[in-house]
Amino acid sequence: MATAKRHDWVDAAKGMSILFVVMLYVTYSVGEDTGRIGILHWVAGYLTPFRMPDFFAISGLFLSRTLQKSALTFFDRRVFHYAYFYFLWLVIHITIKVALATGDVGLALSELGNAVFQPYGVLWFIYVLALVNLAVLLLKTLRVPHWLALVLGTALQISGLHTGSYAIDQFAAYFVYFYAGYALAPVFFAIVSYALDHKAQAIAALAVWSLANGLAVFLPSHTLHTTGIDMGLAGLPGMRLSFALIGITAIFVAAGLLMQLPFMRWLAWIGKRSIVLYVSFALPMTAVRTVLIKFNLIPDVSLLSIVVYAAALIGPFVLYTLVQWSGRGKFLFERPAWAHIDRPRSPARQSLSPAE
Repeated sequence: MATAKRHDWVDAAKGMSILFVVMLYVTYSVGEDTGRIGILHWVAGYLTPFRMPDFFAISGLFLSRTLQKSALTFFDRRVFHYAYFYFLWLVIHITIKVALATGDVGLALSELGNAVFQPYGVLWFIYVLALVNLAVLLLKTLRVPHWLALVLGTALQISGLHTGSYAIDQFAAYFVYFYAGYALAPVFFAIVSYALDHKAQAIAALAVWSLANGLAVFLPSHTLHTTGIDMGLAGLPGMRLSFALIGITAIFVAAGLLMQLPFMRWLAWIGKRSIVLYVSFALPMTAVRTVLIKFNLIPDVSLLSIVVYAAALIGPFVLYTLVQWSGRGKFLFERPAWAHIDRPRSPARQSLSPAE
């Protein structure tokens, strides 16, 4: 069975997705602080239909394997796994960004308390991943058929739910993509397999998709903001879901093709360590952005965004390299044995990636 083993293209797709996500936060944070739009705003706008949906779909691809195991194993790998990294890095983020930056310990404790119920900052993805995993387990326990679960997820996504609860609203917006990754995994694997056997057709299809996605985002009308984009056709109810699913498939196919090129193996390497970037990129991003803007060291907003983006990517892997070299602090990126409720198979299976 195709989903029974690991595929390099999954790691590559994950690598692409985390690079897209880091770009999102860098671009819009620079835009918010400067009040200006740079070249990365256009790139980030183009990626909007499929960027986060892709990340959720990847995280659901191998869920069927975990669901076949014991309930204890499921909760360990699909709930406590995310809880460990969420709360660990929540404390780190708030300690640095609130307690140390402002000196207000009371505010830091208040932020920590709120973050139990509402996901904090960029860590929201890990928080919501635990929720969507629990939702799938509930649906499976209730024997809800895939088609009905997908219909319910589609209804939630199209509804544009706004309850005031960030956790609930993000769940509603992205659950359908996670469930699609889980329920349609055999389809996605078959499509990538077909693409690898028919590379010329796949490349042509990607070219058509890339043009169609750009037209759907920027035409017939769009509004580019310093902190986001109001898309054209791709932003309409229903159309957003359609372009997201098509974009997810395109990224999977592109990742499969890229893995045929030896010099692109670095994408899979990053994908396997996506948790390293996700939990820590905001810290060097914020530090470098603040200094550069405060002293007006790079007046051009496009160049400023690119430099901050580079810092946000390099910083986490400098820390990761130091951790690996020193042998200390591995708990930052790898869940230690004591943080398991189910005995891990081996030290190598502590899982660096949220999509495990």
